[in-house]
Amino acid sequence: MNKKELLPILAELGVTPGKHFGQNFMIDDNLLDFICRKAAPAPGETILEIGPGLGSLTRKLLEAGAKVTAIEIDKRLADYLERSISNPNFRLVRGDACRLDIQELMPCEFRIVANLPYSITSPFIARIIDLENPPSGMLFMLQKETGMRLASGPGTKNYGSLSVFIQSVYTVEYLRGVAPQVFFPAPEVDSAIVKFTRREEFPCPGDRQILHKLVRAAFSQRRKMMFKQVAAAFAKEEVEKAYASMGISMNARAEELTVKQFLAMARIVGKTDTLQ
Repeated sequence: MNKKELLPILAELGVTPGKHFGQNFMIDDNLLDFICRKAAPAPGETILEIGPGLGSLTRKLLEAGAKVTAIEIDKRLADYLERSISNPNFRLVRGDACRLDIQELMPCEFRIVANLPYSITSPFIARIIDLENPPSGMLFMLQKETGMRLASGPGTKNYGSLSVFIQSVYTVEYLRGVAPQVFFPAPEVDSAIVKFTRREEFPCPGDRQILHKLVRAAFSQRRKMMFKQVAAAFAKEEVEKAYASMGISMNARAEELTVKQFLAMARIVGKTDTLQ
């Protein structure tokens, strides 16, 4: 859907795209095709879409034979989708994706494909990581800066707690940057398309909680040596044991440790932790 096609529909619905819902409508069909190629939905596969807007991506996914559940918070857009899409494989859920129980909504294996509203990206991804059964894969359009953070490795300026959280469960592939001009209204920042593939082995929910606590402490003062912050969050003796057994320097900063090292440390310091 291009801008010429988009504007009359928005006018008819009385929708003025606003920052409140983070509404930026995609108006480049080539980019839409790129997203669908990279998502490669299989016939009968279950896909969750967040913020479908007017349903341009939704229709592409349905055409590929996917079963699509779409969460839309804007009543006017939800009403439009309900009227305009009459596919038995389409399910519309009205509500806030950051408040709904995603696991209850999607009890079976599923993937997420979405042009995520930038305002909810970090909290939504954090919720997804914490699911007992996180989605098998995700393909997101999101703010470029966030995409770089999610895909960054140790020793880089964008590597942080969110990088470690997501990469403990998924391999992350930064596919391409996206200019503001492919949206209406054009956002003030560049965007990116990022692909997430769930690892064959990933921490169970309890281990993820320990990892989150560890990483939050480690990165709380990222320019300083992390030992003091980590020792304050866990039993100091266990932290010392982890450093010694893993051969980590007492001068190490959080940004120097790999995801595997954080996972290994979490297993050691978590043995006596109560998550309090």
